[in-house]
Amino acid sequence: MGNQKKEKVIVSACLLGENCKYNGGNNYSEKVARYLADKEVIAVCPEVMGGLPVPRPRVELIDKIAVNENGENVDAYFSAGVEAVRKKIENQEIAVAILQPRSPSCGATEIYDGSFSGKLISGEGKLAKILRQEGILVLDAADL
Repeated sequence: MGNQKKEKVIVSACLLGENCKYNGGNNYSEKVARYLADKEVIAVCPEVMGGLPVPRPRVELIDKIAVNENGENVDAYFSAGVEAVRKKIENQEIAVAILQPRSPSCGATEIYDGSFSGKLISGEGKLAKILRQEGILVLDAADL
């Protein structure tokens, strides 16, 4: 009974209350916290894991390239972050990933359109895309 293996779940660190958002804040979700109560949590923030600071300029995907609001290409940081997450979960059986909506890294179904105007489009962030390609179920935190 006590040795039952817990499901492993990848979770955007900001949803757990970690202050890793671009503006220095977080997206703490009580709903996510309740869902995770009996799970093994693997918290990730690919942007920070890839070397971006907190706070940092906003980033959106323009033609699948991560560009910040100052027009700087920060795609290498995003790629490094995705790779860091892949290394962290290597050889682990992951049940599901619960990711922050709309994020250029973690958006599961929608992302901002690249105009920095707040307009959303259908699409996925860089981490969400890779996790799906690796066969992991990716959920938007809003869909829990």
